[in-house]
Amino acid sequence: MRRRKTVEDRVLDSIIAVVLVIIVFVTVYPFYYILLITFNAGTDTAAGGMYLWPRSFTLGNYLYFLENPKWIKSLGISVLRTIIGTSLAVLFTCLVAYGLSKRDLIFRRSYFLIVIVSMNFSGGLISYYIVLKSLKLINTFGVYVIPSMLNLFFLLIAISFFREIPDELGESARMDGASEIRIFTKIILPVSMPLLATMSLFLGSGQWNSWLDSAYFVQDEDLRTLTYRMMQVINQSMVPSGEAQMAAMSRSSVTPFSIQATAMVISIVPILGVYPFLQKHFVSGIMLGSVKG
Repeated sequence: MRRRKTVEDRVLDSIIAVVLVIIVFVTVYPFYYILLITFNAGTDTAAGGMYLWPRSFTLGNYLYFLENPKWIKSLGISVLRTIIGTSLAVLFTCLVAYGLSKRDLIFRRSYFLIVIVSMNFSGGLISYYIVLKSLKLINTFGVYVIPSMLNLFFLLIAISFFREIPDELGESARMDGASEIRIFTKIILPVSMPLLATMSLFLGSGQWNSWLDSAYFVQDEDLRTLTYRMMQVINQSMVPSGEAQMAAMSRSSVTPFSIQATAMVISIVPILGVYPFLQKHFVSGIMLGSVKG
């Protein structure tokens, strides 16, 4: 029989509901406000007093963004580095982890020592720059994807994950004449989808949001990333200084802040689009890889 709610229960439920509504509002409203700015004339937004809906609705911010070749090139570079960089990082990290997960691997302890030392000690930015320069990666697209091909954090998680896969699966395939590469691609990877999905989202988010490498190791404007352009706007280095450019922005009712907000929304959309499809694998991917040490 269902217990009847007392006055105290109803008061407590009301308080909890109000607190939850406040938390949701504080969490969601900043994102909504940024979206609001992108659909409002930038010059009107600068006047203030807009809170719930666009006061001067326009698509000018998005049109200005899409018509600007610098932003479009940067968007393309970010998409390419995310796709290529994430794919290479997942592939090579899993390849190395699969080898290190074998307990009979020669010099296995030495390899683990190198991994642990690399995770805890760094040579610093100058030495890192010298290494990249010696590899002729400075001012090339490769500087975005090659240094990140092996992720040490996910390497340890993948090693633990692969250890949990029964050895009998690989042994039966070897008896049928399958090579290690075929076993890895046809047996190991298909049963490792939780791990692959988790790695893909975290590594992909890192690639998409990265801007320091574009600032430190790239001088070619055609290789700048979207997040780097956003940082330029934040630092006011992209504020138009020429009279012609200022006049063009005034005619389109666009301001640097409205363009910044538009770039933020466009940069968030891909992550929001991918996240729902991979979210269910997060907990299983991380927990399965951390059961055994």
